[in-house]
Amino acid sequence: QVQLAVSGGGLVQPGGSLRLSCAASGSIGSIYRMGWYRQAPGKQRELVATITVRGSTNYADSVKGRFTIARDNAQNTVYLQMNTLRPEDTAVYYCNAATLVVNLFYDYWGQGTQVTVSS
Repeated sequence: QVQLAVSGGGLVQPGGSLRLSCAASGSIGSIYRMGWYRQAPGKQRELVATITVRGSTNYADSVKGRFTIARDNAQNTVYLQMNTLRPEDTAVYYCNAATLVVNLFYDYWGQGTQVTVSS
């Protein structure tokens, strides 16, 4: 079992910045990748950014150059630094931990946090 505690989010004006944090606990040794996904009203959940245990990152095209994902292995925490935010970034953001245990893959999700970009 993996537990994910999410913090951050809120209301910000266009062009502003926010940072999300996701702290993992429990069976963290089974995690091979963590990331952030988001879901806007009426839309499907979509990938924002992921980072593997080796530090390889992947970003959605829509956030490249504006968002940065990073991890603090000592704190078992993943961060999403969001800069130059746009109204279309408004969504509920979810932290994800992808695990592998005895050839079984399983995803854990943190509670969603609302990010609203509006003037």
